[in-house]
Amino acid sequence: MAMAMAPCITSNHPLSTRQDFHYRSSNMQVFSRESLSATSSSQSMQLFRLSSNKNPVAVIRNSRVQSSAHHPRPIAPMFRGKDLAPTQISGKTWKDAGTTRCQVASTEIDFSFFEREKSEWLTFLSSERAKVVAMVALAMALCNADRVVMSVAIVPMSAAHGWSQSFAGVVQSSFLWGYLLSPIPGGALADRYGGKAVMAWGVAIWSLATLLTPWAASHSLSALLAVRVLMGLAEGVTMPCMNNMISRWFPRTERSRAVGMTMAGFHLGSVAGLVITPTLLATSSGINAPFVAFGVSGFVWLFVWLAEIARNPQSQPRISREEYQYIKQGNEDLSVGTVESSSAIPPRSAIPPFRLLLSKLPTWAIIIANFMNNWGYFILLGWMPVYFNTVLGVNLKDAAWFSAVPWAMMAAVGFIAGASSDFLVQSGVSLTTTRKLMQSIGFLGPAAALLGLNAVRDPMVAAAWLTAAVGLSSFSQAGFLVNYQEIGPKYAGVLHGMSNTAGTMAAIISTLGTGLFIERLGSFQSFLTLTSVMYIASTLFWVFNATGERVFQ
Repeated sequence: MAMAMAPCITSNHPLSTRQDFHYRSSNMQVFSRESLSATSSSQSMQLFRLSSNKNPVAVIRNSRVQSSAHHPRPIAPMFRGKDLAPTQISGKTWKDAGTTRCQVASTEIDFSFFEREKSEWLTFLSSERAKVVAMVALAMALCNADRVVMSVAIVPMSAAHGWSQSFAGVVQSSFLWGYLLSPIPGGALADRYGGKAVMAWGVAIWSLATLLTPWAASHSLSALLAVRVLMGLAEGVTMPCMNNMISRWFPRTERSRAVGMTMAGFHLGSVAGLVITPTLLATSSGINAPFVAFGVSGFVWLFVWLAEIARNPQSQPRISREEYQYIKQGNEDLSVGTVESSSAIPPRSAIPPFRLLLSKLPTWAIIIANFMNNWGYFILLGWMPVYFNTVLGVNLKDAAWFSAVPWAMMAAVGFIAGASSDFLVQSGVSLTTTRKLMQSIGFLGPAAALLGLNAVRDPMVAAAWLTAAVGLSSFSQAGFLVNYQEIGPKYAGVLHGMSNTAGTMAAIISTLGTGLFIERLGSFQSFLTLTSVMYIASTLFWVFNATGERVFQ
């Protein structure tokens, strides 16, 4: 060979105890962690990425050299050189297009990997965007918990005030009257003034409505219905505001996971409401206790939200320069929605371009996906107890876990779906392919599970199919639920509001009309088969019309 061959370092070589080193064919440079105190800003920003589960061996085999002129970045322990002959180290040698890679037999390699992963997580947890996603998740939890309070407290309230079962149904559904009206204007307001301000008003109003519910129930029926409608109006802005805040605070490669975290809060809010409300009802305060507890919690959240959270990274004085640059580089739309006052916006922009938005098929793909998602969601969680009781003969009063397990499953699987989606994007898979894949799993999974549910008669097996259907539907959170920010970041709020209105209509139809459908079709099983077919049809429409690219400038 024309070039002198440097010896390969074996496991008993003094340098093999180093955790990080870089070998080049012409010379060797060894960098310890202590010697790398000064790093470039572009390299330090890597620490602000959300960690992803990676195989340490895959990291060793697939690492690439990234170095600057003055501060080379340490890479995983690996030898690379085109002119190197294969050398045996610890009995393992790889050949790859003329490149020989030698694996150092040292357990410190794995420890180093996990130390870096731990460091990245700790860095993220201390970041400003971690505070944002945590507070939004808490708001989502309060939103859903406040709904569940009434569904549990309606029984003692009906007994105390002498309400009929039909009127109790009217009280329950009155929430949806307001919830149907506010998503579109709420989304438009979030796009115009930012999600922070609109979310604050929403939480304040629905928390006040929660506090006033026991008083309104004892005062008059009209007052009770008015408070419930007001609560629905306030909670209708939550989803658009969540999307608005995520789009401003998180780069594109982290948005799916961020949405997964916030939706985990949403689902766990139901678990909290189901578990805490019965306990509070049994206290000396009786019916008032859960409404006061959750109402006051909303105002505590509001105080922290206003004091600690900024509507975008530019207006947060505590954000580090590295985190700001990391968000900015990964978020093309950082400047969207940062207007300080309405006077800075031309009068025409106050009205969203609904005709333009509705003229594009990707908008309809999102609307139909939200409609189908809510249709299946409310059937699974609203009518499945009836199915188990009437078809399988199960007494659900003795199965308290049945109410909580599906919600907890959605929270866990939703986070997994978000992490998987972000991993695909970071690995180079296009946004369009990723969104289509996630949404297909979110619809085809429940479709198959419902067909499996129809084929069994054992209650435990049926419960497993139901849990699978609910869990797999959470993949939609990494599909249509994050797609608003990609096709039209400027109109993410109003797009979410439009699709959420369609989803609320699906909730009303599926909740009130399922009995009629069952009567017409002849059996519950036929209705579940129809729902599976609707899932499949919605998947096809999504695959052919959805996109992860910008549609609205």
